[in-house]
Amino acid sequence: MNAPATSSMPRALSPEYRERLMRMAREVSFPEGARLFEEGGHADRFWIIRTGTVDLDMRVPGRQAAVIDSLGHNELLGWSWLYPPHTWHLGAEAVTPLRTYEFDAADVRAECRRDAEFGRTVAEWVGRIVAHRLQAARTRLLDLYGPYGSGGMR
Repeated sequence: MNAPATSSMPRALSPEYRERLMRMAREVSFPEGARLFEEGGHADRFWIIRTGTVDLDMRVPGRQAAVIDSLGHNELLGWSWLYPPHTWHLGAEAVTPLRTYEFDAADVRAECRRDAEFGRTVAEWVGRIVAHRLQAARTRLLDLYGPYGSGGMR
C-alpha cells in the first residue's frame, strides 16, 4: 500500500524547495533487517528512500508486530519528527538493503521556522502522507484483526 504518487517528495515540493531540502541531506545505507526506529523512540531524523523497501510496523500486545505499510523509492520515511512530542508512532525495518537521504529533523524544522512558506509546504506534504498512512493502518489492522476484515459489515 504505497503512498499516492503526489506524496513523493519530487512531486510534492517545487524544484526550489526540493533543492533547499536536499542541501540538508546526507546519503546513508542500511542492510536488510536493520531497524531504523522503534515505536515510542525519539524522532530526530527522517529519510527519503532512494532504493530498497522498508516495512512500517506497530506493536500489538500478545502478538508479533503488525506490518502496516511498505515504502519504496522517493517516499518519505518518518513523519513524527515534524509534530511534537517528536516520538515515533510506528517502527521501521529495512526489508531489502536500503539507500536513503537522511535529514536532521532539528535542522529542517529550523529552516521551516525561518521561511514560513517553505514550512507550510513541508507541513502540507507531510500531512498528506500522515493522512494516507493512518488510513492504511486502519485498513491493515481491520484486515488482520477485525471480525470481517476491512470489507465487512458494521
